[in-house]
Amino acid sequence: MALLQAGPAAAPGGAADPALARGGGWRRWSRWKSALFPYALNAPAVLALLALVAYPVGLSFWISLHKMNLRRPKSFPFIGLDNYANALASPEFRAALSVTLKFTGLAVALIVGLGLCLALLLNSEVKGRGILRALVLVPWAIPPIVNATLWQLIFDSHVGAFNGLLLQFGLIESYKAWLVDPAIALVVIVLAHAWNHVPMATIILLAALQAIPRDLYEAALIDRTPRARVLWRITLPWLWRPILVVVILQTMGALRAFDLFYVLTGGGPGNSTTTLAWLTYQTSFVYLDLGMGSAYSYVIMGLTLFMALVYYRGLYKRGDVA
Repeated sequence: MALLQAGPAAAPGGAADPALARGGGWRRWSRWKSALFPYALNAPAVLALLALVAYPVGLSFWISLHKMNLRRPKSFPFIGLDNYANALASPEFRAALSVTLKFTGLAVALIVGLGLCLALLLNSEVKGRGILRALVLVPWAIPPIVNATLWQLIFDSHVGAFNGLLLQFGLIESYKAWLVDPAIALVVIVLAHAWNHVPMATIILLAALQAIPRDLYEAALIDRTPRARVLWRITLPWLWRPILVVVILQTMGALRAFDLFYVLTGGGPGNSTTTLAWLTYQTSFVYLDLGMGSAYSYVIMGLTLFMALVYYRGLYKRGDVA
């Protein structure tokens, strides 16, 4: 009986059995291996992000704290936040900020409005709805630089299709250079930007429309509720959160828009289309002031984050559907 109740045999000198010790060590190693395996799989991606994203971002912030101009490459004094103070105090920054906010407001309003109208149309029972849903994606598939080139050809002062159309209808007497008119150049860029980004807004809002319970519309139909009231009382409350997503994404994109300004106007005429993104490019690669240019880029990042937080705090609660 005593032999039956005895535990595992101990090694000479009272030590545990080496085989059992090796078995325990192997189990501990297996547990560690299972725990570390996901990190090992993600390590290449993390290293790539650190090399391609974290390092350049950190380096650009470090440069923004110095006075760095490639015309004097050996001079690299540390000046702290002076670049940010000088940027915020400069009249060029205030003018560029005004143009940026104007462009962002017009572009986002147009994209959300057109995207909502197209989503409502594509969600209704219309003939050829499948073809229309496919066609609406075409502008989104065009790269931004190609989109800018197309709009440049449309508004060309010599062979532009827009001039030709107005001339045929007798609305103008001769071809006009629309892109050198300060009052029209920004509007043209807004139209080009919206044409390229409306499809994404349409797809997001269309997916949200299809998620609305059909019982609500059937009840409204039985009660003979006017369509305008159905839109205001049923559709829009369910779309607040998707609209918020569209507004945030489009605001971030509009604040950083660069391709259209580069191809269509180059920041002109004068400074009428000089945005913060264009000012950053000009400061960094034309005037070669990398310190101030890096500061401008972080100002854009801060402005984008601030706008996103404002939208989130202001509209998130309104997205709740009672």
